[in-house]
Amino acid sequence: MMGEEANIRTCHLLDLPWEDVLVPHILCYLPLQHLVSLQRVSKQFHNLIQVYLANCRTFGLSPIGLCVPKEAFCSMLKDNKVLQSLSLQNCSDWVTDKELLPVFGQNQHLQRVDMSGCVWLTRHSLVAVSLSCTHLQHLGLAHCEWVDSLSLRSLADHCGGLQSIDLTACRQLKDDAICYLAKKCLKLRSLSLAVNANVTDESVEEVAKNCRGLEQLDLTGCLRVRNQSIRTLAEYCPKLQSLKVNHCHNVTESSLDPLRKRNVVIDVEPPLQRALVLLQDVLGFAPFINLQI
Repeated sequence: MMGEEANIRTCHLLDLPWEDVLVPHILCYLPLQHLVSLQRVSKQFHNLIQVYLANCRTFGLSPIGLCVPKEAFCSMLKDNKVLQSLSLQNCSDWVTDKELLPVFGQNQHLQRVDMSGCVWLTRHSLVAVSLSCTHLQHLGLAHCEWVDSLSLRSLADHCGGLQSIDLTACRQLKDDAICYLAKKCLKLRSLSLAVNANVTDESVEEVAKNCRGLEQLDLTGCLRVRNQSIRTLAEYCPKLQSLKVNHCHNVTESSLDPLRKRNVVIDVEPPLQRALVLLQDVLGFAPFINLQI
């Protein structure tokens, strides 16, 4: 009995099975910045964290992106071949193709990748994703102005199962590339084409006719989109739940009203509601108006 108590007292955390206990049941709950700190405690902890990083399915740098040097990033992922989700937000100051291409090359099971805001990348990163990660379902490319027609076509050709893509402010893209994407990625449920003056009714209509399961569409700031394509959207996309058309000055209530009646969430108020809000701002109180007259 005394011997058993002594054994219990001398049992340390690192004595637990690493791959069966520590990795799946303890380390997975720690933020990445804590794991990075643990590596410095001892050689054993360093080896433990390396085992964890080699087996983790999700890797995100959002909380500490700017604090991790390039060399540390490469070291963390050099042995991982089972990633399913990779987020690179807040890494825009240093992430380049050199760091990412090896990661994409050895992680063919990636389903979710977010490269939003990574301005130092080039089309080679997107082509690498499309060639290596053919099971990709979710892709974030917001504010990646390096995305061009050639790289988007490569994505469309190889990642037909794509369900969501954020192309906000990808200003090199024009109708031809977006139409090509719509014809190849028929399972799209969420799409953002926001802040792109090149987008016209042609893109929106092609998306509507090919992606019948579309649920969310962001057209914020697409100045050339008109009522015609919004009506097509209403006709072909019965599952639509959310539509953003703020600053689309050629889209009026005549095309939006049928969608409102289907309870689609639209980010602009109806004209009467906007007028009441403006009146309230001017008068300082909400006037009573009988809407049944």
